[in-house]
Amino acid sequence: MTDTAPELPKLETIVLAREGRLLRITLNRPEAMNAVNLKLHDELAEALWFAQGDTGSDVIVLTGAGRAFSAGGDLDHIEHNARHPHLFDHEARIAKRIVSTLLDIDKVVVCRLNGHAVGLGATLALLCDVIFAAENAKIGDPHVGLGLVAGDGGAVIWAQRIGLTRAKEYLLTGDLLPASKAAEIGLINHAVPLDELDSRVDAFCDKLLKGAMVAIRATKVLTNLELKRLATALMDAGIAYESVSVRSADHLEGIQALKEKRAPNFIGR
Repeated sequence: MTDTAPELPKLETIVLAREGRLLRITLNRPEAMNAVNLKLHDELAEALWFAQGDTGSDVIVLTGAGRAFSAGGDLDHIEHNARHPHLFDHEARIAKRIVSTLLDIDKVVVCRLNGHAVGLGATLALLCDVIFAAENAKIGDPHVGLGLVAGDGGAVIWAQRIGLTRAKEYLLTGDLLPASKAAEIGLINHAVPLDELDSRVDAFCDKLLKGAMVAIRATKVLTNLELKRLATALMDAGIAYESVSVRSADHLEGIQALKEKRAPNFIGR
């Protein structure tokens, strides 16, 4: 770490820490399985923006506190938006900022997937450059299970990782994949025993930090150019479609069904 490195921001729902030239960003709502409420959503955009310009780091690790990476949207927060859909407009702007910032960061972003990654949690993980997951973790984007369009990044990144054929299957059903299956089809890089997760992530980051950083960063930028083009083309439409679905009867039914732990009875409107 250099003497001129900026002070790390202190946030309520995210912890930032430096380990030499590595910046660790930890989603920190373990009691809620790091489900994304309004505060975490806003602070995630802030944390990523800081990481992008942080002169004290060359590699970033994104992970979650406790037993989950992120369970996706916080149900109470999702219901609040559904009953006051105009509030989703703010969230839409922040969602676009999160995706664009993750794709703009020229440092390698390594995902330490310590547990389940669902919905937005899956999108965050998949927008990272390299993903190491604990074998017991599951990953998936069940927006449709709540009557929502997967518009906040899922439609951008899934097909780029596993192709349209498989991406459509998982986005249209919302099914979760075990980490081993996700690694097998190329959705993530590695599924490893939980007790080996830290050593594998640390070894990979150490290798990067000892590498030719100018070349590594420029190569990351180059490989993200097509992703950024796609995100620019799709995100506005995705957010618009999701905004419409937030206002649907099926979305309210999906929320109620999840709260009552039953299958939803969708009516198609």
